[in-house]
Amino acid sequence: MTTALNLLPQPRSLTRLGGSLELTPQQANGHAHIIAVTSEPAALAPAVEVLRTALASHNISELQLATRALPNEALITIHIDRGGRRAEGYRLRITERVITITGDDAAGAFYGACTLAQIIRLHGVNLPALEIEDYPDFPNRGVMLDISRDKVPTMDSLYALVDLLASMKYNQLQLYTEHTFAYTGHEDVWRNASPMTAAEIQVLDAYCRARFVTLVPNQNSFGHMHRWLKHPQYKHLGETEESVLWWLPGAFSISPAVPETIPFLDSLYEELLPNFSTSLFNVGADETFDLGAGRAKQMVEEQGKGRVYLDFLLKIYELVSKRGRTMMFWGDIINQHPDLVPELPKDVIAMEWGYEANHPFDEKSALFAQSGIPFYVCPGTSTWVSLSGRTDNMLGNILSCAQNGLKHGAIGFLNTDWGDRGHWQQAPISYPGFAYGAAVSWCLATNADLDLAAALDAHVFQDAAGVLGKLSLDLGNTYQEPGVLLHNSNLLHWVYELDRETLEKRYVAQGAPPPGGIALNNLPQLLENLHATIEYVDEVMAYLSAASSTAPDARLL
Repeated sequence: MTTALNLLPQPRSLTRLGGSLELTPQQANGHAHIIAVTSEPAALAPAVEVLRTALASHNISELQLATRALPNEALITIHIDRGGRRAEGYRLRITERVITITGDDAAGAFYGACTLAQIIRLHGVNLPALEIEDYPDFPNRGVMLDISRDKVPTMDSLYALVDLLASMKYNQLQLYTEHTFAYTGHEDVWRNASPMTAAEIQVLDAYCRARFVTLVPNQNSFGHMHRWLKHPQYKHLGETEESVLWWLPGAFSISPAVPETIPFLDSLYEELLPNFSTSLFNVGADETFDLGAGRAKQMVEEQGKGRVYLDFLLKIYELVSKRGRTMMFWGDIINQHPDLVPELPKDVIAMEWGYEANHPFDEKSALFAQSGIPFYVCPGTSTWVSLSGRTDNMLGNILSCAQNGLKHGAIGFLNTDWGDRGHWQQAPISYPGFAYGAAVSWCLATNADLDLAAALDAHVFQDAAGVLGKLSLDLGNTYQEPGVLLHNSNLLHWVYELDRETLEKRYVAQGAPPPGGIALNNLPQLLENLHATIEYVDEVMAYLSAASSTAPDARLL
């Protein structure tokens, strides 16, 4: 019989065996060894630590450890079967007497331990007898957190995030960086920006590795360089002297027409990359809005914007390749020039991103797949420029991304959490997106219809009252109440940030409202809807006092 448990993610296969195992201190002490590690103790140490923590919560804290096979003496046996079936796969078996975790590799054993820890959290000392066989859909499953739009997390916050992501079986983390790494000699750029230091990156890298998470360096290298270019000593590197973008003062992109740009990037990479143990490197290169508006205007007129973009990207590729790294880059510019996609080196990784539920992941993914270019699909948590998230959009966006990524053979899934316009969202607003992304990137078939509220309550919010999961999802749908749906944002954010003239300009720039939407100039209807929005928020929040979170960040929740 197959019956699902409230796990995050849901495993690929779960079979109930009938009966249960009572996990009590008395029974545990009846075994000579609580946990038997039958092979590769060092590789299995992270899995053991997960179980130590889970068992300690039930007063089983005097854990004895064996490093050889003792099947008749151990309550829990963990081992690695190197002849196993799939990378990161595992099998978990709970009988009425013992528990066995078999990993196809060390990461698989760790994920098996994470699943067992969740079962202990759900069932306490009375564990259902069952058998789970599990492995991931996407080999690379990551989160990219923006640390450049006015919010740089503390190290403790990053440690907590890594722990949370690892427990949900993510295996990659990127910290999106424009100017928040403390580059030597560039103090004017990062002063007062709370930058990550080389020492902090090295410590975080090791912390991630111990949890089977790859910390990937991320430094935007083409567009989004305005925080550098606003300073006099870097202005000559910019495509323009002044902004050509109504919403941003100053230059935005560095210019392919300026010979000094490549040595400049080379010097940044030389200092940044040695702090990371991975060979991956995300150079960004997205949203080069002003390319051709200034110093590269003649190049663009003669060669075309796509060619100028690709040629500069290939120069960046040479900088990355000479260091033995694999270049990742955002695919939004090159996929506007499909005839040039086949010219990309076959050892780059394109990052196909889109943050609306109707983003054409099918079409865009096919372009890279047909050209033989390895690629990730990259949805988002839909939290930025929103105050409280956009739940329904997030669910649709992430689900479509996973479906079409699998359809076209994407090698990775990177769930993005941006901080546009000041990073106003607090971390818990992003948890639903993190959780759903973790679930569908691990196994789409068993998680597409995940009871996300219940999973959040059990494993993220740790709310025994079952309040915060639904509350967070309902609060995230506040964006629909005003009747004005904007691309990649929530009207309520703009109401707080912008005056009416600028708001209308932003609205018009994004096109007409969708069916059922209202125009901003219909002020009476908009005001009526905004009053109804306040009532909706009050109704959602009325349940908050009943919540009972025991999560480490319960106060913030």
